[in-house]
Amino acid sequence: MRRQNKPGSHKLSADGQRLATFASAVVLSSSRIEERGWESQIDALLQKLLKADHQDTIDGALDLLFQSDAIAYDVLMEAAEANSESAVLEHDDQLYDALLLAVPVLAWTRFSIASGPIPADLVLTLSAHLQAHVLAPDAKIAMAPTLFAIDQLPRSHVETWTVTQRLAQAALKHTALRTPTGVPDTAPFLADTRYLLVAVVVPAGAPLMRWQASFDLADRDLALAQWQAQALPNITRLLPGCGIELLLPEAYYVACREGDRQIRPASISAAVHFLHHTLAIEARDLQASIGSFGEDTIDGHADEYRIGFSTGKDGDVVYGVVWPLYGEEDEEDAGDPAALPLQRLAAGEVPHPTPLEEITALLRDAGITRITRHPDRFPLEFCDDCGAPLFPDPDAELVHAEMPEDVPQGTTHFH
Repeated sequence: MRRQNKPGSHKLSADGQRLATFASAVVLSSSRIEERGWESQIDALLQKLLKADHQDTIDGALDLLFQSDAIAYDVLMEAAEANSESAVLEHDDQLYDALLLAVPVLAWTRFSIASGPIPADLVLTLSAHLQAHVLAPDAKIAMAPTLFAIDQLPRSHVETWTVTQRLAQAALKHTALRTPTGVPDTAPFLADTRYLLVAVVVPAGAPLMRWQASFDLADRDLALAQWQAQALPNITRLLPGCGIELLLPEAYYVACREGDRQIRPASISAAVHFLHHTLAIEARDLQASIGSFGEDTIDGHADEYRIGFSTGKDGDVVYGVVWPLYGEEDEEDAGDPAALPLQRLAAGEVPHPTPLEEITALLRDAGITRITRHPDRFPLEFCDDCGAPLFPDPDAELVHAEMPEDVPQGTTHFH
């Protein structure tokens, strides 16, 4: 799980202290029975806080654990995510399990990536394909009639809980959903992820997904292949002029992280393609400068890589790409990158590319041969005026990425 970037300054309440204590108790449990007992306490308290709109209490407990107990922090974060993206509901004297799914759509273009309302006929068609190929046979479904950008999705556990409840009730009662109003504008990236939000509801204890019902994990791959084949022509209607790849629908938080992870390679190829056409420059005449960035440059952990693209004329950064890190990826590239493959071989591990190795390979595949990898960890710095991330240039200076003045203004955002 990616670490929280900036711990807040929330004052810890009594309920917040209990959450932190329960999470620490899970870590210290010596049996599965004890662990489940503490987890049930966490779940009950989280449900109360989510229903009462007390996000600040949850954040306060997470902030405390982030600074004092990383394992307990992960326990509480996982519980907060699970309780906000799922629910147990009663309808007509029967209990139901509900789960909020996100359906990632990877898109890349030289132009703009659409978002917004989905026509009613397309909602019905996509819902039918989900039910036929991905979900368990008895599942009920409600799809939000909007194609969301990442910055239009729920931002907090309370907001996610609210969306889960609203869509789950619509699935149970077969009620129509309205297109949300007041959705913020989305930044025009060259490569970005769009999401469908779907609530799936089943009788309590029944399988949610098709491979659960069949007890065959091979059906998971089959579901993805069928979803891609059947849904792609319909999704193309919503995203004209874009290259598109569909990922498997999954639980909300997992799907959002996977979408952000999988769009990273496309963001590099889209940037090179954009610069080639916009600046009339060949990829071999571009230079890429890679730097690792972290909130704390002392502990050796990186939160992301940033790639600054420069022309061969003066080395000025004309465009930038951010490559966020997840899970243990920030551990992989700590230390001497050149020594890592040998370390993994010595430990008996099957070699796999680190994020730095993957970035370098993608740049070379795109035609860029002049690649600078700065060894020092940079602080997470942003432009004071516009908030855009600063990128490394070939001399290891952090600069604002700016297109030449004589180039027509297009997208100015970075993925």
